[in-house]
Amino acid sequence: MNVVAFARAKQGTGASRRLRNSGRTPGIIYGAAAEPQLIEVDHNTLWYALKKEAFHASVLELDLDGAKSQVLLRDVQYHPFKQLVLHIDFLRVDANTALTMKVPVHFSGAEESPAVKLEKLLVTPVVTEIEVRCMPKDLPEFVSVDLSKLEKGSTIRLKDIALPKGVKLVASQANPALVSVVAPAAEEPAEGEAPAAA
Repeated sequence: MNVVAFARAKQGTGASRRLRNSGRTPGIIYGAAAEPQLIEVDHNTLWYALKKEAFHASVLELDLDGAKSQVLLRDVQYHPFKQLVLHIDFLRVDANTALTMKVPVHFSGAEESPAVKLEKLLVTPVVTEIEVRCMPKDLPEFVSVDLSKLEKGSTIRLKDIALPKGVKLVASQANPALVSVVAPAAEEPAEGEAPAAA
């Protein structure tokens, strides 16, 4: 994904307020052994980009007055009640240095699994993102987990995930289950009551 930014000369509360009133959002780029750079970006473009999952978990190409560099979104400050981005931080990415990043987990195939089709169980995701380490070029937008073979009583845990080439799970002692598999208690027929017709 691309981000278009412009150099920002003025800083301070007053300057930032005037910038926001003009439809721009103040920000900063830092890291990679370079001086921090004050920037401004178009607010509406940024607002809609922030709604996309990939914007939060991908290496972004930032165009700053024509000079392009790779960055990661590091921090966003929102207004408490207005649809307004107050400030945004980007971290420069060194193509030759491994990075540690949280990426989303996408689950698929639960509806086709024996746990759902045969046992009528409910499958609910417990883990929505995982922390990985890889080179910037290998950073996935998300990690897919296939639940189509999930059976009653079986468990898929964090360390069971098949990661893309070049991507490693950040070492952790915790190895939680990725999904919970439970009976839909609210739909259980009462004793002596016939099940509802399909």
